[in-house]
Amino acid sequence: MEQQQQILSLDQVSKRYGRIQALNNVSFTVPAGSVFGVLGPNGSGKTTLLGIIMDVLKANAGTYTWFGQTPHEDLRKRIGSLLETPNFYHYYSAIRNLQITAAVKGRGEDDIERVLQLTELWERRDSRFSTFSLGMKQRLAIANALLGRPEVLLLDEPTNGLDPAGIAEIRELIRNLGQQGTTVIMASHLLDEVEKVCSHVAILKKGVLLTSGHVDEVLANEDMIEIGAADLAGLEGLLKSLPELKSIRRHNGSFQVVFSDSRSAEQVNRYCFENGITLSYLAVKRKSLEARFIELTN
Repeated sequence: MEQQQQILSLDQVSKRYGRIQALNNVSFTVPAGSVFGVLGPNGSGKTTLLGIIMDVLKANAGTYTWFGQTPHEDLRKRIGSLLETPNFYHYYSAIRNLQITAAVKGRGEDDIERVLQLTELWERRDSRFSTFSLGMKQRLAIANALLGRPEVLLLDEPTNGLDPAGIAEIRELIRNLGQQGTTVIMASHLLDEVEKVCSHVAILKKGVLLTSGHVDEVLANEDMIEIGAADLAGLEGLLKSLPELKSIRRHNGSFQVVFSDSRSAEQVNRYCFENGITLSYLAVKRKSLEARFIELTN
């Protein structure tokens, strides 16, 4: 099977600000056509990482490549980015602001109607920027990043400041861009956003990469079984003897266990009874993506 092209590859990238290690030996790859989320709590190094791969910041160590090549000016023309809200002219209209930024970029002037339609601002194209809501300003910033049909779109917290309807629109826009072949790399602290929008994810915590890969694999749902018995020590020893046991944790006088196979609660109950342990409590709890994220970042 043909190997999927890698748009971006990071190799042991590190960044330090004085005593603060913002990034520590971060390595991952971004497949072509993916919607790739860089997920982590505030202060995890997401924005620093985006700044490095856009050559706004310099790494202290490590390397990265775009399209298999060392970064250079021509390559950066293939990347649209929104790292912070652009400084639009408040007294100019949306369309005039995009004409100015297209002239500065040297491309995209014939693309203005398309990006305003995409971001649902075409009807307000002649309105002054100063009359826009925070959400509309953010959408105009995304329209600006889309000028010239870049192959890669880089976004830092793209739904920040939007109302629920605006959030839904931008998420749908990002999904559509991915389906059309644009590779989207977005930083977010919102698990819900990554779950709904992204195909792949890298999770950062305090500058350290915890894991990366396909969203379904990294944030896998698992059934967790809670069990209790009068003889907790005997129950713990019995459970630990099972080769299929993936994890066990003491919780409120019982155990929370996860098995590597699809073991049912009935099978667990029977196994315990046949080995001399009568359960006093048994419940199946579906582990949410949120619980998986908390497990990874705690």
